[in-house]
Amino acid sequence: MLYTGKGDGGTTTAFGCDQQRISKSSELPEALGALDELNAFLGFVKMRAHGEVRIAPLLREVQETLFVIQAAVAGAEKRVEEGAVKRLEELTNAIEQEIPPLKGFSIAGGTELSALLDVARTFARRAERRLIAAEEVQACSLSGELKAYMNRLSSLLFALARLANHLAGVAEENPRY
Repeated sequence: MLYTGKGDGGTTTAFGCDQQRISKSSELPEALGALDELNAFLGFVKMRAHGEVRIAPLLREVQETLFVIQAAVAGAEKRVEEGAVKRLEELTNAIEQEIPPLKGFSIAGGTELSALLDVARTFARRAERRLIAAEEVQACSLSGELKAYMNRLSSLLFALARLANHLAGVAEENPRY
């Protein structure tokens, strides 16, 4: 059954983990919800990137790791491995070697895929903030690898957004302030 009615009063539990009921507006559900939003949006971006054989598989890989992160945050015996952080760093570094050097802030857009990746980057940053807030109130415990992964993820998504423009031959625009 897809519903139980137990949350009708505004409380929830972390699925499959600690069964203590907590407010749906508290830090842990906020963090888990931000991760869920990011993962769902990456699914959308992945589908829009179907023609870009380099980007779509990477997004699928990130989605798998986000499920591990959600489980770990909820209290399951899961963890982000150090290799996952190194993988994001290697991918980001490889992309940076391929695209023009960064000359400052850039205006999101250029191509649809680039714009979608920029939105995903902002979702990743929000999820990272929500995770830190949940840890600060001791609603969860985050490993160093998990925090590093979330921090590197937004960098990878930014690099992918720039790569999408580059592959399409679209020059980045910088703000004129």
